[in-house]
Amino acid sequence: MSAAVSLPGDPPGGRRAAAMWGIGIAVYFVAVIFRTSLGVAGLDAADRFDVNASALSTFSIVQLLVYAGMQIPVGLMVDRWGTKKVLTLGVVLFTVGQLGFALSPSYGTALAARALLGCGDAMTFIAVLRLGTRWFPARRGPLIAQVAALCGMAGNLVSTLVLARMLHGVGWTATFAGSSLAGVLVLVLLTLFLKDHPEGHEPAPAEHAGGAYVRKQIAASWREPGTRLGMWVHFTTQFPAMVFLLLWGMPFLVEAQGLSRATAGELLTLVVLSNMALGLVFGQVIARHHEARAPLALGTVGATALLWAATLAYPGDHAPMWLLITLCAVLGACGPASMIGFDFARPANPPQRQGTASGIVNMGGFTASMTTLLAVGLLLDATGDNYRIAFASVFVLEALGIAQILRLRKRTARRERDHLVASRVEAVHVPV
Repeated sequence: MSAAVSLPGDPPGGRRAAAMWGIGIAVYFVAVIFRTSLGVAGLDAADRFDVNASALSTFSIVQLLVYAGMQIPVGLMVDRWGTKKVLTLGVVLFTVGQLGFALSPSYGTALAARALLGCGDAMTFIAVLRLGTRWFPARRGPLIAQVAALCGMAGNLVSTLVLARMLHGVGWTATFAGSSLAGVLVLVLLTLFLKDHPEGHEPAPAEHAGGAYVRKQIAASWREPGTRLGMWVHFTTQFPAMVFLLLWGMPFLVEAQGLSRATAGELLTLVVLSNMALGLVFGQVIARHHEARAPLALGTVGATALLWAATLAYPGDHAPMWLLITLCAVLGACGPASMIGFDFARPANPPQRQGTASGIVNMGGFTASMTTLLAVGLLLDATGDNYRIAFASVFVLEALGIAQILRLRKRTARRERDHLVASRVEAVHVPV
């Protein structure tokens, strides 16, 4: 299938669209900084709150549990309320969560702060995707999604380069409290300037809210094999890099591989830079060749599994630097590959269901990440910090995801062909 063409009623795009979308991207950028800030502070958090590996992983697990659990509700909220209201609520919640984490005197209050942060973070990405579909033509969808993810990874880069240095320069409270000011800034921009859609492109009035509406939205989205395939693609591709960046990458590189924190930080930065570079490549390829979606996703999973197997099975106490560099470069493909999930769900659902469908897809990767974070923490405690055994849990979830992708792939392709034929027949019969 070739790249999508412009459709009647498509938004025009242009500079104003870029400005509106840029505000949404700024919100997502800050959300990712806050989300990944624990990734560079994991060892410091363990010392500050005097917790073991399982308790430390609970920070990220709770954050992702809330995030994953909120995806479908957030999708419904975006479909009904629009982007601006959902993003505003999200910014308030993740900013309060980041500030609360800075000031938490105990493990319990810090855990509650991360849960609040996860709730606000959950409201950003789906809303930004919806904003892109409201302001840009449909043919720009794959590239818009990849650029959104790329800008989010730039937030991760801020965590690894800026927050890590601040943490060891000015301390815990000043670092996390100071970073929360970025949330206040984007809240001001959002409130003053953001518009949900261009003039003349107002969405159809939403149906009356209620249980029937919710059930109808979820059921209709789930019935589409493209939605389910998108969820499993997101599930299988995202979590290896997410787990590495969000919490366990720094301890693995420092404690298991014997690297300094500075060197480990450079390798985490490499994951982010690789992600940003490959995101642009993936977006351009998929925009021109939709048939490349599944091969790119499966190829990323295969390469990730191969590099993890080589690293964990390497004889000797530590893997060589060239292998760790290769592993981190390949992990950078996980984020762009996970965005392919949305490219399966988008053509399968009409505009009024895009938020709900995106929520279902986005739930996949974060559910896998949450599961792996917990598994790694429990296995580390059970095996006396044996990282080889702990990280072997990655292969179990990848095998499950691959089986589901292969099961749904052909069904989705048939459904997409049916949608394409139906849209062409409808276009022929549209009066002019």
